[in-house]
Amino acid sequence: MPPILVTGSHRSGTGWVGQVLAASPRPLGYVWEPFSILHRPGTCAARFEHWFPYVCAENEADVRGPVDAMLAWRYAYGAELRALRRPKDAARMARDVWRFCRNRRAGAVPLLKDPIAVFSAEWLADTFAARPVLLVRHPAAFTASIKRLRLRHPFGDFLAQPLMMRDWLSPYAAELERFAADEQEIVDQAILLWNVIHHAIAEYGTRRPEWPLLRLEDISRNPVEQFHALFDRLGVPRDARVDAMITETSDPSNPAEAATAHSIQRDSATHVWNWKRTLDEGEVERVREGTAALAERFYGPDDW
Repeated sequence: MPPILVTGSHRSGTGWVGQVLAASPRPLGYVWEPFSILHRPGTCAARFEHWFPYVCAENEADVRGPVDAMLAWRYAYGAELRALRRPKDAARMARDVWRFCRNRRAGAVPLLKDPIAVFSAEWLADTFAARPVLLVRHPAAFTASIKRLRLRHPFGDFLAQPLMMRDWLSPYAAELERFAADEQEIVDQAILLWNVIHHAIAEYGTRRPEWPLLRLEDISRNPVEQFHALFDRLGVPRDARVDAMITETSDPSNPAEAATAHSIQRDSATHVWNWKRTLDEGEVERVREGTAALAERFYGPDDW
């Protein structure tokens, strides 16, 4: 079975979907955001200087080998040893080595949970036969999450990647330059970031229709039905443990808002509309107007 990539925008449920898939009785090795600038080098020795790196055939030279090693569960001992700074790092290395060895022995299918790899999804699919799962989240909900967590973005990271600007983001060049030069208000940052990321996702939906493209809201409202359909589409087996995890992570007894940024337990049906409590009417209107051209590809008037 080829690798699976769960991607889309950040704050779109990639952690939830990835961890539920990883509960399958078929061994799936969960890898957290290897394309992030924060990932541990032992997991993947490729180093990325910018958020949302764009890898393609023209610039893969320093990335292809490390990614191939990661997907084969070959741990990069040397790279990790050179990066050790604290006892906590050594403990993490021991944990990751154990996981890689366990996954290699079990013949586990790599499951990459990585919204940061969204612009590199085609490269992963074409080079390693990875199967992307694309997740979309309502622009107001995405904005509310960005606002609540104060997740400011360095927009210069897009401009610093000429191939990305050429292949993906030339329509946004002027806006990106303005946002990189002067930090904008957090809601406006979220609007531009949603547009930039979902521009790519919408394009994938057109030229890669075989890739599952799911709205977080649909999964949240009907988690059992939606997850079962995804498991079946990917050919990943499921059992009672998977169903228990779906129920546990979406149950109405959970809080409407996740306790931490990485928590996957919430009242999923209520969570869909949390943005109405976080954004004021003026902010909602700004988001609706600022994302209208792309949002209509995924959402209708009733979703507002």
